[in-house]
Amino acid sequence: MNNSKVSKERIEQFINQYRNELEGSVIPFWMKHSKDTTHGGYFTCLTKEGEVYDTDKFIWLQAREVWQFAKLYNTCEQREEWLEMALHGARFLQKHGADEKGQWYFSLNQQGEPLVQPYNIFSDCFATMAFGQLYKATGNEEYGQLARDTFYSILRRQDNPKGPYNKAFPGTRELKNFALPMILSNLALEIESLLPQDLIQETLDKIIHEVMEVFYFPEEGLVLENVSLDGQFVDCFEGRLLNPGHAIEAMWFMMDLGEKLNRPELIEKAVKITLDTLEYGWDKSHGGIFYFMDLKGHPTQQLEWDQKLWWVHLETLVALLKGYYHTGNQACWEWFEKVHEYAWNHFSDPEHGEWFGYLNREGKVLRPLKGGKWKGCFHVPRGLMYCLQTLERINDRK
Repeated sequence: MNNSKVSKERIEQFINQYRNELEGSVIPFWMKHSKDTTHGGYFTCLTKEGEVYDTDKFIWLQAREVWQFAKLYNTCEQREEWLEMALHGARFLQKHGADEKGQWYFSLNQQGEPLVQPYNIFSDCFATMAFGQLYKATGNEEYGQLARDTFYSILRRQDNPKGPYNKAFPGTRELKNFALPMILSNLALEIESLLPQDLIQETLDKIIHEVMEVFYFPEEGLVLENVSLDGQFVDCFEGRLLNPGHAIEAMWFMMDLGEKLNRPELIEKAVKITLDTLEYGWDKSHGGIFYFMDLKGHPTQQLEWDQKLWWVHLETLVALLKGYYHTGNQACWEWFEKVHEYAWNHFSDPEHGEWFGYLNREGKVLRPLKGGKWKGCFHVPRGLMYCLQTLERINDRK
């Protein structure tokens, strides 16, 4: 493994930059602006200055913020204000977040009354992550049991995740989507200490196969968002759809699994897919990574296909650093420098803190929000945190 071409000084420069942004800008932004001290939980719909412009509460963003503060407490520094911030959100979720079957709603109003039914299984996925991480922080078995129960519920629902809320007509063009196996690959590692090892192993074997064989098409070197139930390409809008950010995020999950399971060949394949996807998804005209693409180059259904999104670039930075750490592949570092420069020059907001989420193709801010229905306290701090931790591992090796 050769990563000697990058100087120690350069790595330390990045370490300081990522730490200062995480601890001096991004986390203080959410600490200051997102806590609802009246009804509990968090506000996520925040302007660029941090003012609340909508008070609805989206379960997966509530749970992600709980996870983020618990994770900071567990892996960065045991600051009491971080743990209390996580517990603040957890109390709201326990009281209001799930229906009588234990399935987590999609959204609530400010007071905690349900607005949207539990059609979205990702609410459950992030609730599992949140309470699993909080269990590690506190040792409170109530949190551990809640994480376990929700994970088992996800496994029961995984073949028909939307259940009665599925609007697709059955039997004509049945597709399976990449997002759930992708999330499960990270989720299983998150809460493995809470579950029987044989279940974890069985789940991981299935997920690795799905992500790296079923949704990956080696002829193109790309990961599709949807395939038929038997894993075949389907020539339609959904079947041709590529989401480069999704594929690359999944690859750092695979790298983590490769490290955990001592499977260097899995890491090597994940690095290759990362680099191939980035090469395909990079906008050669304006820089940045496209949001959606079509495998055959046809127009996508998504009118926002050419936007540049915050999470895509942060997840790519994480994947590239992990790829470089594990393999020493110089292309990972070269791409890291390139994506880093684009992301920091376009998304970061040194004036008000945190990062913008949505840019147009040319890289101009399209929506000046810092949080909303889809963007909360997660991809920016998580991305900065994992970049920082991986840079420190690279530095320690030197």
